[in-house]
Amino acid sequence: MADLVAVFTSIGLSEQKAKETLKNESLSSLLKEAITVAQGALGDTCVDKATGCLLYSMASRLKDPRRLAFLAELIARRRITTELQVTAALDFVKSHPQDPINQQEFDQACGVGVVITPEQIEDVVEVTIRKYKNQLLEERYRFNMGLLMGEARAALKWADGKILKNEVDMQVLHLLGPKTEADLEKKPKVPKQKGPENEKKEEMAVNGTVKSEGKSLMEQLRGESLKFHKPGENYKTEGYVVTANTMRLLKEHLELTGGQVRTRFPPEPNGILHIGHAKAINFNFGYAKANNGICFLRYDDTNPEKEEEKYFTAIREMVEWLGYKPYAVTHASDNFQKLYSLAIELIRRGHAYVCHQRGEELKGHNPPPSPWRDRPVEESLLLFERMKKGMFAEGEATLRMKMVMEDGKMDPVAYRIKYTAHHRTGDEWCIYPTYDYTHCLCDSIEHITHSLCTKEFQARRSSYFWLCNALDVYCPVQWEYGRLNLTYTVVSKRKIIKLVETGVVRDWDDPRLFTLTALRRRGFPSEAINNFCARVGVTVAQTTTEPHLLEACVRDVLNESAPRVMAVLEPLKVTITNMPETTQVEVCVPDFPANEERGSHIIPFTRTIYIEQSDFREVMEKGYKRLTPDQPVGLRHAGYVISVQRVIKDASGKVVELEVSCTSSDVAEKPKAFIQWVSMPLQCEVRLYERLFLHRNPEDTAEVPGGFLSDINPNSLQVIDSALVDRSVTGSKVFDKFQFERIGYFSVDPDSTDEKPVFNRTVTLKEDPGKI
Repeated sequence: MADLVAVFTSIGLSEQKAKETLKNESLSSLLKEAITVAQGALGDTCVDKATGCLLYSMASRLKDPRRLAFLAELIARRRITTELQVTAALDFVKSHPQDPINQQEFDQACGVGVVITPEQIEDVVEVTIRKYKNQLLEERYRFNMGLLMGEARAALKWADGKILKNEVDMQVLHLLGPKTEADLEKKPKVPKQKGPENEKKEEMAVNGTVKSEGKSLMEQLRGESLKFHKPGENYKTEGYVVTANTMRLLKEHLELTGGQVRTRFPPEPNGILHIGHAKAINFNFGYAKANNGICFLRYDDTNPEKEEEKYFTAIREMVEWLGYKPYAVTHASDNFQKLYSLAIELIRRGHAYVCHQRGEELKGHNPPPSPWRDRPVEESLLLFERMKKGMFAEGEATLRMKMVMEDGKMDPVAYRIKYTAHHRTGDEWCIYPTYDYTHCLCDSIEHITHSLCTKEFQARRSSYFWLCNALDVYCPVQWEYGRLNLTYTVVSKRKIIKLVETGVVRDWDDPRLFTLTALRRRGFPSEAINNFCARVGVTVAQTTTEPHLLEACVRDVLNESAPRVMAVLEPLKVTITNMPETTQVEVCVPDFPANEERGSHIIPFTRTIYIEQSDFREVMEKGYKRLTPDQPVGLRHAGYVISVQRVIKDASGKVVELEVSCTSSDVAEKPKAFIQWVSMPLQCEVRLYERLFLHRNPEDTAEVPGGFLSDINPNSLQVIDSALVDRSVTGSKVFDKFQFERIGYFSVDPDSTDEKPVFNRTVTLKEDPGKI
């Protein structure tokens, strides 16, 4: 190690930098090799500091070690002499991964051998300053000097940046003279004009696209924003493996796709999509949409034991509910014959073998290697054919690939035996491909450009590239992003099934769950879910978010879209004594009081009305502004103020009715509050939902030692059988949404009947301050 420190310091690195470099084994190896190549090129001449710095810069940024000797020699022979040329050289070899390199093209792209004289620099700077002379004399040192540098740099691409800047500074000084006190004064800041779009900093819906911290989801996904590769430039991605056939396959890919972005959303049809999938849907479909591409909905239907038709239907329904239309709906099973043929080819190439180790033998951190790994190719071909013909029992034989995954897993299974009929292919197959085998090949078959996966699939990226290259088929690029998780819930299919089986929830669409069908049933608008995904953003890190952030997005959308109606959950009868029994007045209620032009509805006002029990108190308390025997209250939209004349109670002393008098609000003193009311109402059932779990992380045994089933909130559902709502909701359809004034946002539940509607509370009007 001491010897290497000496080698590294000999080329100009400080001792501290040399020791830091040694900690990086890969960089140390590359730098040592680069120095060896340079010394070989220079002979007896030592590597000076300038050359050493360029060698270090090249070695620390080089992605393809095959090019190290080529670049190191050019640096040593002073054909590459600046950082700018090093950067250009690295870009060139990255975009030209195949041999041989065209030396003439390389030299031209990297300025190899180009010499910029001081006289050239002086002349170009002089011309540039002459162009802006009047502006310079007027603005002096407040002039944007970067403009001068930019134009001079454009004229002399390969000039040394420091020399160029020194010349600019010197000629500006010669023109303007030294800085005066006026030049040194700070330039006053001009206040930015606030436009209508940035008056509100929080998210706003604009033409259906939601802004999140200044960027919409489409803006987050468009073009260069994610630093993804361009179609056909897969080889520029770090870790992408280039073979002798790569450039030919990419050329064929571009001819077929026309350079179009292609993504896919590939769910397993063995459960219902949840809030985490909403991010995946928005990312995959959104990235394609933002870049004028297409997105496939591909069912990963390779496990017939767990797949049901209802899941296929529900998945597509939820994708379309979120506002996305697949370019095509495909299935992994569409490619079963093609995948089988590729498996045979994999065996022929010596990359796969039939193994008889049992599943239990393959479990654990370090299972023993297969004794059948080196069996002859012809033998594996014969045995694989027998697997297909059903001549082995389940678990008796598998097809395994000869490769090691990034997590250390050795020889993953490509095919296993399952004597279960497939929902699409019936009994045609008894061997089924695994995810590790199917996923990348289906991506290749569909010519996917960006295979977007959650972070846990990062360990499979090398196997993804390996399998495509082992078969010499087009190889897409896998990109990973962070999962979206919510607190106070579980989304695991196994755990949701447990909740259903134990009767904690009714089904996958129980509104207390965070499956997409449950959120829709609760009344969450699809726009709000998409807005939430935009607010969370596209991040590589895993995101764990509180439910109230999602609920805030829901309120934003419903505030603009849900018409207002009046309802009372716990009715108290009120009789207006100074109104004739036959009185029936039509009251016009605006659907959106803040913008009455958006429509209204008519409700009756009669001698008998109903108010909330909580809007009356027999004993006046400090700060209470609603109805008491000594305090009148206004009726919303009716134009009346009521005052208590008599309180009627039942035998137990409970208030069951109020007799009041009413006065027109035009003549009455303005009351302290106005309350909602209903007259001649519809009876309805209302379901009030709270969090299903008591703790933030119900699956964490450190937080909930008894397991998630022991953490159920006993008050997560409250059913009110005899709530009352005004008749304007008559004829509303399932999932129609309303704001019950002063109460919250509600949605029509599928359990509704013509005789009795059922409403689910979506969210309260304001966030509960008790929720964090």
